[in-house]
Amino acid sequence: MEPVTLRVKTNSVPNSIASAIVGMTKEGKEVVLQGIGNGAVGQAVKAVAIANKFVEKETYKFVSEPVFVDLEVEGKERTGLKLILTTVEKTVEEVTEEA
Repeated sequence: MEPVTLRVKTNSVPNSIASAIVGMTKEGKEVVLQGIGNGAVGQAVKAVAIANKFVEKETYKFVSEPVFVDLEVEGKERTGLKLILTTVEKTVEEVTEEA
């Protein structure tokens, strides 16, 4: 299945992105966040943290793998960062701490 790429901007709302991450994951979709610049990448990282807060009572959590990507924006080559999200089972210690 092709992952869903969410483009994150500096003015993106992390709570909205986090909700999209959780919703799409529950639908069985793979999610990738992509941003260009410090502000956008910061919003993406916040969104992953918030998504983990949303699923804290579940037995899984989100982890991200950062990867540099070359993108063309308005005819110019730009370097961006994408966060490839995966879900992993929480350890027994993590589940016990939250109980």
